[in-house]
Amino acid sequence: MNTNGNAPQTTVDGKPRMVTLREVAEAAGVSTSTVSRVLDDRVPPSQSPTAQRVREVAAALGYRRNTFASSLRRGQTATIGVLVPRLSDTVMALMYEAVGRAAKRLGYFTMVATTGDDPLDEQEAATTLLGRNVDGLIIASSRRDDPLPGQLREQGVPHALVLRTDGISPSSVGDDETGGYLATRHLIDLGHTDIAVLSGPLFTSTATGRLAGAQRALREAGLEIDPAWIVETGFGIESGEEAGRRLFASEKRPTAVFAANDNLALGVMAAAHQRSLAIGTDVALVGYNDIPLSQRLPVPLTSVRTPFDQIAATALDLMLAATPVSDPIRRALPTLIPRQSSGPHRNPASVP
Repeated sequence: MNTNGNAPQTTVDGKPRMVTLREVAEAAGVSTSTVSRVLDDRVPPSQSPTAQRVREVAAALGYRRNTFASSLRRGQTATIGVLVPRLSDTVMALMYEAVGRAAKRLGYFTMVATTGDDPLDEQEAATTLLGRNVDGLIIASSRRDDPLPGQLREQGVPHALVLRTDGISPSSVGDDETGGYLATRHLIDLGHTDIAVLSGPLFTSTATGRLAGAQRALREAGLEIDPAWIVETGFGIESGEEAGRRLFASEKRPTAVFAANDNLALGVMAAAHQRSLAIGTDVALVGYNDIPLSQRLPVPLTSVRTPFDQIAATALDLMLAATPVSDPIRRALPTLIPRQSSGPHRNPASVP
């Protein structure tokens, strides 16, 4: 090491030479295994004097950890594949970013592929990612009858489902039934009895869970809802707008709508505007997921907040678990965030 603390100019044929672990160990006066352990960024950094000395020497020598070589030695690539239906869906983009943050903290890199909610495309994407030697898969595109998780279980491929579950594979999801209950109970507590529910596609566990929660709240309140007001939809804005148009064009329209995601709620807002109905006054509206746009709308959207970072971190823990866990399906509790779109309390005396 130079007396000024700068890294020495080690070169081979005029080109920078890679500094080895052994050289760092010799300069720091410790074993090679100690250096390897201290500089492994997959574990929390030690604050011991020896560890600090090793890091100082490594920085001074210009040491750079060769993650590719170390991954080959472990038979791993420190890369995780992530499957999402589409990145144009704000929720899926937020989920992927949360997985990326959780993976980075553990020293992993993420690689994403989109499936369009098509099982064949999902299978092809999974095969492609596994062909690139990812260490495991995080899957946000699973359908309730999806064959892929079963195949991965049979093949012993590390994986975890996120946001959606098939009920068997390791899964990190929101407590969708509780969330649907909170949203609908909120509307009931505001005095509404004519409530419509836009469920999303029932091939997903998110939609079935949120619908089940809404129906439980309605049953507890003794409310019988017109079957036409329980609407299976897609998850996109256009699906919400189409469903809203039908609901608001009927002779008797609902006074409140629970939309099983915020995109659906945005579509309902558009449909209400077309009928000159004021959200929060003429129609109460609750969405789900609490995407960043929700609180910035002209009429801020009441929504059920999904803890994406918590769900992502748990999914990584499940995927990386060395042995099967006893409780493979973990549910994170959502939180209702009341805003202007659900309106003021209407009539306390009418609450069942």
